Amino acid sequence: MRLTPEELRARKRRNVWIALALVAFIVLVFATTVIRLQQNQADERALRDAVDGAPL
Repeated sequence: MRLTPEELRARKRRNVWIALALVAFIVLVFATTVIRLQQNQADERALRDAVDGAPL
């Protein structure tokens, strides 16, 4: 099966958009993970400070 030059260009363009979408998804997942880790660390620090500062 031979593809025409137009079909080859369309396939290449489609593959580029799929690659860009995949990279964008990976960046989104990474950023979400980093933000959630930072929030969890801040919450843990605040909880530890609250427990340490509580009267015995």
